[in-house]
Amino acid sequence: MVYQLAILGSEPGGFCYALPAKWLKIALRCPSRRSFQAWEHMRLLAAFIVAVGFVSVLAGQESAIAPRANSRAALEGIVIKDPDSQPVKKAIIELIAENQAEGGNYTATTDADGQFRIENILPGRYHLFAERSGLLDSGRHHSQQGRILTLTASQEVKDLQIRLQAAAVIRGRVTDEDGDPMPNAEVSVLRRKLISGHSHWDQAGAERTNDLGEYRIANLAAGNFYVSVNPPPDFKSLIEASGAAANSNRAVEKPATSYQTTFYPGTTDRSQAAPVQLHAGDDYPVNFSMVPAPALSVRGTVVNLPPHTSATIMLQSHDFNVVMNGAEMRKDGSFVIRDVSPGNYTISAMVDGAPVPMMARQTLQLGSSDVDGLRLAPQPGAVVRGWLRFESNAAQKAPKISLVGLWSLDNDVDDAVVPGAGASPNLANVAANSSLEWKDIPPGNYYVQLAGEGEEQWYIKSAVAGGRDINESGLSINGGTVMLDLVASADGGAVTGVALDSKGQPEPNATVVAVPIARLRSHPDFKKTVSDQSGHFNLRGIRPGNYTVFAWESVEGDAYYDPEFLKTFEGQGKALHIGEREQQTLQLSVIPEPEDQP
Repeated sequence: MVYQLAILGSEPGGFCYALPAKWLKIALRCPSRRSFQAWEHMRLLAAFIVAVGFVSVLAGQESAIAPRANSRAALEGIVIKDPDSQPVKKAIIELIAENQAEGGNYTATTDADGQFRIENILPGRYHLFAERSGLLDSGRHHSQQGRILTLTASQEVKDLQIRLQAAAVIRGRVTDEDGDPMPNAEVSVLRRKLISGHSHWDQAGAERTNDLGEYRIANLAAGNFYVSVNPPPDFKSLIEASGAAANSNRAVEKPATSYQTTFYPGTTDRSQAAPVQLHAGDDYPVNFSMVPAPALSVRGTVVNLPPHTSATIMLQSHDFNVVMNGAEMRKDGSFVIRDVSPGNYTISAMVDGAPVPMMARQTLQLGSSDVDGLRLAPQPGAVVRGWLRFESNAAQKAPKISLVGLWSLDNDVDDAVVPGAGASPNLANVAANSSLEWKDIPPGNYYVQLAGEGEEQWYIKSAVAGGRDINESGLSINGGTVMLDLVASADGGAVTGVALDSKGQPEPNATVVAVPIARLRSHPDFKKTVSDQSGHFNLRGIRPGNYTVFAWESVEGDAYYDPEFLKTFEGQGKALHIGEREQQTLQLSVIPEPEDQP
């Protein structure tokens, strides 16, 4: 099982808690549109996830201690390997409840015949994963979210068949211009996605080269990938720059050439990168020969700093979800970032030692020449305070919502990573008196969305700031204190139905999305779910309005946020209008994945 660390405490004495990575994905049902968050909010998120982890552990213990056979479900099946259908022994089966407050988590191991059985399962909707070293689920759309199962009281699901296939491997060697090995270079395998019209690269695997310049990246799924190599750190250049900075206030001139990030089949231009098509069990060789090339620099000054403070400068590529380059500010406020490749970036300056967190941020486009004379003026983040009220019909149970998130509407800084920020929204805890507070929010445009357990049944009906409703326009923040009044409603619409394949048969694990009208597609009004083993789906808490509902056999990430992606499927969804408390039933034809997919 893969684990990730949830970190509690920003000071010495804080502790880490290891959680299964899949729990992190299921615990918070949030869209992928993300923005900057302060460290305090990251601690809050970690604490919430840890709490969910403990609840799920207790639920699992309870299911083992006090089973009620007449109301519990059972599941049995077999794990086999493609293409010869041989049974897979010692495969780990994980059944994880989508609603951790109501369901449990269960595990089993396949026997010598590849068979498994899980009993005393609390009714509910679950994610099922099968793991075995060197093998992956044969369905590409199963790898991240697992197989979706809906289990009812006393139900016994039999003869479930899970097919695994051999994982692919990319291996090779990295050398310099003379053919000598280049150790400690970082090779990454990337998947390219379009989100909101912007290209993003997600890392599927990475490894540093050994003393022979060799690397091997395993456990890759079938699909199209890009491969890149980052050169090892140029410590000589860093030492020379540091020494010169200590003796001079002038910016240090960069070397004429340097090794730069190189993409397969051997280009430093990301637009010229060629994909590698992997099939199950492939052992694909990718070699690189690194050649020094002209590099760019970004020079500038950090201004208007409080006394006795400094700043750390970070350059974040719009194509990647990692910080690409960084620099420290000199005593005179100047800085230089070297060895930068052409492309689009966000540059950020985080102030160190200020009484309150301060940050400056702006976008940069680098072409064929250096950037000089850049001025960054950090300012304190805003404080957003507010109240959350609930509006529901008499039959609706009391809400369990404990978190509310501010999500960025600024596409140019989507997924940026800077010190003190993360890849999740700015989260606020709902206090006992229904008050909310966000601190240190960077300037930008935001929307508000409920987060955490129970949010799928509710939507933000109104959000008022400064006397006007910002539910559609978004909340503009530029420092100071902002007051926000929120009303959440459980009277949204619902769409239920079944997803069918081209033969009219139920399609399990189809991705079903309710897409709002064009002017609202930068907002959180998308509703997404996945069909269960019977092809059934249920979208709840839909804000009243006009939508088109699509069902895809497989969709890459959150590509449905991209207008160009949706254009290719015009006429293949079902348009409808949803009113408050209205329920509609649909029969959707599943859009098949392209035949050229490996």
